[in-house]
Amino acid sequence: MTGTGNTIVVDIGKTLSKVTLWTRDGEMLDRQVRPNSAVEIDGVRRLDAEGIGAWLRQTLRTWSGHPIETIVPVAHGAGVVALGDSGLLFAPFDYEQDIPAGTMAAYRVQRDPFVMTGSPALPSGLNLGAQVWWMAERHPDAMRHATLLPWAQYWAWFLCGVAASEVTSLGCHSDLWSPTRADFSPMARRLGWADRFAPLAKASDTLGTVRPELAAETGLPATARVLAGLHDSNAALLAARGFAEIAGNEATILSTGTWFVAMRLATDPLAMDMLPEARDTLVNVDAYGQPVPSARFMGGREIETVIELDTRRVDIKPDQPRLLEAVPALLERGTMMMPTLAPGFGPFPQGHSGWLDAPAEWAGTWYSRRAAICLYAALVADTALDLIGSKERLLIEGRFAEAEVFVRALAALRPDTQVFVANAHNDVSFGALRLVNPQLTPQGDLRRVEPLPGDLAAYRDKWHRAQMKAAA
Repeated sequence: MTGTGNTIVVDIGKTLSKVTLWTRDGEMLDRQVRPNSAVEIDGVRRLDAEGIGAWLRQTLRTWSGHPIETIVPVAHGAGVVALGDSGLLFAPFDYEQDIPAGTMAAYRVQRDPFVMTGSPALPSGLNLGAQVWWMAERHPDAMRHATLLPWAQYWAWFLCGVAASEVTSLGCHSDLWSPTRADFSPMARRLGWADRFAPLAKASDTLGTVRPELAAETGLPATARVLAGLHDSNAALLAARGFAEIAGNEATILSTGTWFVAMRLATDPLAMDMLPEARDTLVNVDAYGQPVPSARFMGGREIETVIELDTRRVDIKPDQPRLLEAVPALLERGTMMMPTLAPGFGPFPQGHSGWLDAPAEWAGTWYSRRAAICLYAALVADTALDLIGSKERLLIEGRFAEAEVFVRALAALRPDTQVFVANAHNDVSFGALRLVNPQLTPQGDLRRVEPLPGDLAAYRDKWHRAQMKAAA
């Protein structure tokens, strides 16, 4: 594909909102970032749709002189919006808001079996179905006539005024989709929700052009088309498929951010009943509608909990030599964090976190603590990868792909797997860009990760033994 038109990717994550400007041949021209925070309305944490929208309009104005051809929205998968004729009927729920126990119990009775949906029963609002159930309870009048759509497609509607739904978000631990049937789940049909969701569109479908009033306000071309867009982790998966080593092969993508999400591109048939539902495994649905065995844990949040500072402290380049230097003493002493720092999530959802064999002066060992939590993230990731049968190739992408202790420890723990990181950045945004041009290949090559020296296998064995003892 040739031409001079630019593409904007709107990436609304849980922690950050990011907007990037790209040329048609995959060169990033600019990137703007906004930290997200929940807003509280009537005692309920909600997504800051209004604040993000105001920032987005302002950011788009800065690119008014560019020949924008296409805008692609991307967002996290645990948000759902109720629309009326005039827009949002109420602010959407934040998935970390606890749902009342009675409400959740009543909802859980309605759920389909895991083998039908690939959605485990998750806490708070991580199952979109639980959010929809609670929305109907809290806002019954508004919900009677609401059009429902996923969070990514809300931003498509914000940009072009056309409401649509899309399978990567509907198929993201929602309870609303049956991956093997490629249709709404029986529960979603039975409760009438399937009919309330906006019509289905493919991620690459053009929904419309920029709203006239938004074009006038921002200076964007009124002809700029808006795609339906997709779930952020699935955008990372689409980016990874641009590498020759990954495309068409048995491989797993580990997307790292607030969540660490492992998605296996399996060459053998999927057997959903082989996935352990209680250990945060699930089945995602990719941009082509195909089931993707997945596992996840809240790695970024867990790292933040320990370092209590900007998470770049574990992956910022100047710190890497000192962090690596701290590892041998940790392995020799057996100092480790036990799971889990995010109760209810990951492969050890009932685990109780705490340091094992930490030195007395631990509070002052700045680099050692950070290196240790990287080892912890590698141990949890290794477990999650085993749960989905990951093998042969692993590509680590996202915020923590440059955390050398983490990626090198994971390579050491999985000696039979080729572990890679990409030299290309902004993988989620680049994956969204490949909806515009599927032939686009990433700039830069994959880099094979050198395993961390030391006896990581013995360290892992100790960790697992201690975890089993604690669970007994």
